[in-house]
Amino acid sequence: MKDIFVITHTQSQHHVDGLVGGWHDTPLTDKGRADAQRIAAHLRAIAGDAAQPEIFTSDLTRATQTAQAIADAFAPCTPLPMPDLREISYGEAEGKPQRWLDERLTPAPDDNRLDHRYAIAGAETRREFATRIYRAMDDIIARPAELQIIVTHGFALTFVVAAWIGMPLEAAGFVNFTVPSGSVTHLRQDDYWRNRAVISLGDESFLALGDSAARSRPPSA
Repeated sequence: MKDIFVITHTQSQHHVDGLVGGWHDTPLTDKGRADAQRIAAHLRAIAGDAAQPEIFTSDLTRATQTAQAIADAFAPCTPLPMPDLREISYGEAEGKPQRWLDERLTPAPDDNRLDHRYAIAGAETRREFATRIYRAMDDIIARPAELQIIVTHGFALTFVVAAWIGMPLEAAGFVNFTVPSGSVTHLRQDDYWRNRAVISLGDESFLALGDSAARSRPPSA
């Protein structure tokens, strides 16, 4: 049986600054680092003490910092950076205020969902974006490890899941699996039927439990 846990990186500085992310490289905030630790503990508890995963991550800082927190919980374990797992590139919009992008972004027409460039210079098309995510997933799925962890980005997760369920790229023009930052998606393939299931999508309930536990704890001396 193969279990893959797909993590969307936790809160990054561009989130709180209201900036366009994409390939704009920013670190985690203090909240992001704390949530990454909670994700790590959650995955460690699910996996059990004997499990040793392979960890793959987007090479952008917010993802590698999330991945490293997880790797520390499974030490010794080293995340493998994969540029193909990056978020979609927003070209000239990256690092600019989100409102700058919102004022210029044009939605893709129904007859050109995959190759529309959103009227933003240098932006990736959905086809370009999905192609590299599918390529990364082909490499990851082909490996024999039974426990794998992928750290990526919110929109990128859509194509991680689409690749997992075997959705043809040409059919991926409309697909969107909306999940929050700092969430866990669980994918599983059984050994007998070789079916690929989506066990859970965008789970962040353990973060709320962590907040409750922290609030109920007596103050430190």
